[in-house]
This record gives sequence, C-alpha cells and structure tokens, in this order.
Amino acid sequence: MEKLYNNISLEDGFASKRCDFTDTPYLKSPPEIIDVSCGRQLFVDDFLIESTDLTPEYHKAIKFEGNPVLFPERPWEIEQSPTACPFSGGVWYDEEEGIFKIWYEGGWHRNMCYATSRDGIHWDRPELDLCEGTNKILPYEGYEDEKNFGGLDYLRPDSTTVFIDYGCPKDEKYKLFLRNPGGLNYGIVAVSRDGIHFDRFKATSDVEDRSTVFYNPFRKKWVYSIRRCDSETGERKRDYRECDDYLEGASWTDDEVHDWMRCDEYDLPNPYFDRKPQLYNVDCVGYESIMLGMFQIYYGPGNAVAEAQGVPKTTALIPMYSRDGYHFTRPSREGIIGSEMLKGAWDRGYIQSVGGGTVINGDELWIYYSAFAGDENYKGLPWTVNGCYRNGATGLAKLRRDGFVSMNGEGRLMTRKLQFFGKASLHVNVQGSVSARILDENGELLGESAAFCGDSTNAELAFDGLNIADLNGKTVRIEFTVKGKLYSFGLADEKGDFGGAHAAGVVK
Repeated sequence: MEKLYNNISLEDGFASKRCDFTDTPYLKSPPEIIDVSCGRQLFVDDFLIESTDLTPEYHKAIKFEGNPVLFPERPWEIEQSPTACPFSGGVWYDEEEGIFKIWYEGGWHRNMCYATSRDGIHWDRPELDLCEGTNKILPYEGYEDEKNFGGLDYLRPDSTTVFIDYGCPKDEKYKLFLRNPGGLNYGIVAVSRDGIHFDRFKATSDVEDRSTVFYNPFRKKWVYSIRRCDSETGERKRDYRECDDYLEGASWTDDEVHDWMRCDEYDLPNPYFDRKPQLYNVDCVGYESIMLGMFQIYYGPGNAVAEAQGVPKTTALIPMYSRDGYHFTRPSREGIIGSEMLKGAWDRGYIQSVGGGTVINGDELWIYYSAFAGDENYKGLPWTVNGCYRNGATGLAKLRRDGFVSMNGEGRLMTRKLQFFGKASLHVNVQGSVSARILDENGELLGESAAFCGDSTNAELAFDGLNIADLNGKTVRIEFTVKGKLYSFGLADEKGDFGGAHAAGVVK
C-alpha cells in the first residue's frame, strides 16, 4: 500500500488491472480526508465534491490564428516528406534559462532537430556544431528509406520524447527517448546537459512504434507508455512500465509491463469512417495537483486507404485526468484539439500531442500539437514519401488556466473533508461571482468570505476575522456559492505559491 500526496492509497499490484475510465478506485472510495496542499485543485472529476447543484462544462482549446508556428522550410526539413513537428518530441519553457525549446522531426522520420523561442510563437533554428550549418541534434550515417534499425548509432526518429528534469544531476537534465520506425523492436534512451549533446545511449526492451515516456512528479516515477497491438483482435492499446531510474529502468522483464488502456464502448466512431476508433498514443505530464494526459484517438481511415489517397489519418486529442498516475478518467469523449478534415487545411489530420503537454503562460495554457496537411499528388507511393505523411507542422492552441472543466450555474458546491499544510490564503479561478464558507469537520462555521465578482484565474478570497494559516493541519470543508463558472480553487503559501506541478514550465 502506497499513500500518495493527496491521501489516496494506491494498492499493491495496482497495475495488474487495466485502467477502466468509468470505474476509478479513488472515486469509488475517496480518502476520508483529502490533502489539498499540492497545487491548484481542479474539478475534472467528483473527487473533491461532496455535493453540488452546479453542472460541469467541458471546454475545448482555441487554435491560435497564426498557426502553424513552426513549419518545414529548411532543406533538411523538406527533403524527406516535408515535416517540422514533434512526434511527440517536446515543447518546454525552460525555467532555468527563461526560453521556449522544441525538439522535433525535420523531414518525415529523418532528422531530430532543435529550436528556441523567446515568445513561444516565433522560433529560431540555431546553427549547431553537430551537423555544420543546421539545427540537427542527432546526426547519423547510412540513412536508407527501408533501413529502420541499425544499432545505437542509427538515430532515425519516429516517435520521440524529450523531458526536462530539474531534480537530477545537471548532466542528466534532459531525458531523451527515441524509437526508430518499424515493428516490435528496441527503443533508445539517452541524457544530456544542454538538450543538444546527448550521451549514455542505451537500448530499451522491445516496444512497438509510437511508444513514448513521461514522468510522474508526485510519485517520482518514470513511465514508459508502450504501444502494443492486442494479439487476438489487432486493436491498438497501451502498456505501462514504471521505474525509479530513467536509464536503469530502460530494460525490463515481461512481468514488469502491464496492459494499461485502450478505447472502450463509449468511444464512438467518426461518422465518416466505418471503423472502430483506436488508441494511437498517450502523453502525460504533472499539472498542478493532477496528472494530465492526452489520449490520442484514431478514427480512420486505415493506413492502406490513407496512403492510396495521399490524405492524413483523422485523429483527435482527448484530455484525461488522474490523481494517482495510473487510473485516468475521461469525463468527456470529445476532442479538445481535432483534425479539420478539410483539403487545404494545414491541420487536415494526424493530430499529435507533444512531450510536456502544456506550458503555463500567465492566465493561459499553451498546448502545442502536431498536424499534417497531406498531399494528394503523392498518393499510392511507399510510406516514406507518401502524401498522407507530408507537410507536417506545429501548431498552438490556447486554453484558460485550469480551464478543462468548469462547474456552472447558480448554486453551491460543498467539498469533501480537506486538510492542508503551510498555507496562508484561499484563491479561486472564476468567471462570475463566488464566495466561500469554511466549516469544521462537524459542520460548524469557521468563517465566510466576501464575494469576488469578476473574471480571474487567481482571485484571493478575503475573510473577515478568519486567518487561513490558523487552519493548517485541521480538517475542514469549503462550501462555495457560485453564480457563473468555477474552474478551480487553491491554497497558497505566504508567497502566493500553490506548490503544484509545472507541466512543461511556467513562463516568468
């Protein structure tokens, strides 16, 4: 039994049972007292809610009107089916250096490249010393269209992930996972001091293509998100492997890998395709008090049809949420970012999430994604140059901070029993008006705030005669009275810090 930061008890052998999005253990049996010391508290499920007459609303990200923000323009990005986008790669705001960084594929399954930005929109491709005159970071010799694997020196990127790790030795700050294209085979992991020069390359145990990795900061675990196909049905699914040490954990035995997740009966087909949707990829990151995941769903058409027509496959990104890092919920099955499915659109299809998930930029979440326009002039050709994989670029979509779900209406929301430590003030993310009554564990009123009226992602509620710091370590409930939309609440310390996870970085 492992007790987590929020007082959830994670059972021994928890990964022996597949994640069921409609049957989450900590929602069926929540802790008697929930610790809300870590981060802002989002209403993405019923975990925090004892009772309410408010109604949840599930929000979509808004695509940036200046998209794409990165597109193929250099010779090495164009020569092998024009592409300049992560697959999942990584888009991060490096908090130590104060700059945006992106790791992406330049040319379809051809080059791993690196770029930087001051504003997250306009990107510079620095000339690096690894391949003169280019921004390539993993040069390799002997490229051939049909050569997928060639040892630890053959670094042909298909699915990749780059994670920034601030809590390790400086020479391991950047963690790389790379999977060459092709069927069941090894992946490659490495580390770097600067995100450009990688070393300590090591082969993983066998995984299929489009596998990725992520870090669970709440449990301090590295997780290999392994793409598999069901041996009986051929359905795409995801397996789970966790470890404490990134490099040492790259090798595993069969009993250390678990059947994790796949589509279920609530994932409905796209009406344009006569096929059951499948899970294509999973990327995750720690955000505030939850693990935020992107469930990439694949609707169609099949590879053969897409390649025969030179059009990209239709996928969408559906957010999913977890409070233990293994069991996720998907309260809405609609994509937060989807394929346009229109000829001429830069993001016609093949929407992909990025490593790092989202950057926290002021009052907004900046969610980067990859997409493909395709090219019907290259239909019926081998997959390495086929039109369905041409013209990949990188886009940006924006969402309100904590804005995945809001509790709407005119009414009340009562939390379950809560505890917190080291806190000095109560804040809310709201559009409209909200006030709070804080009750002790027996229901006796301890204090009531004045109402905040307006639109703020971080409004402090003012209490007359009650000091929030006096409640540290005590058991309380909070009753919010709302008229409008309530997205989240949080307890901050004396410096205004909520102590949550930073996803892919907080822009300063």
